Amino acid sequence: MEARDVILRPVVTEASMAGLDDKRYTFDVNVQATKTQVKKAIEEIFDVKVVKVNVMNVKGKFKRQGRFAGYTKKRRKAIVTLTPDSNEIKLFNDDQQ
Repeated sequence: MEARDVILRPVVTEASMAGLDDKRYTFDVNVQATKTQVKKAIEEIFDVKVVKVNVMNVKGKFKRQGRFAGYTKKRRKAIVTLTPDSNEIKLFNDDQQ
């Protein structure tokens, strides 16, 4: 699995943005990705040094649309902690025109 296949997207929520000060970043990752694959992918894509990776599986929520019911897609979240001397990951462009 290539690095771009492992990391799907950053998670942008109020709770995940609070961890940016401590160099903790949250990403949605491939459901079959392991901690070591996530660590290597983050280090390769963003050119940073990773200390710790926490991974959790998120079950799909039950949703209804009228009489039709089902579950949303399950996903896997990874919380990545960087070394204190590592560069920060730029999630947003600072170019304002």
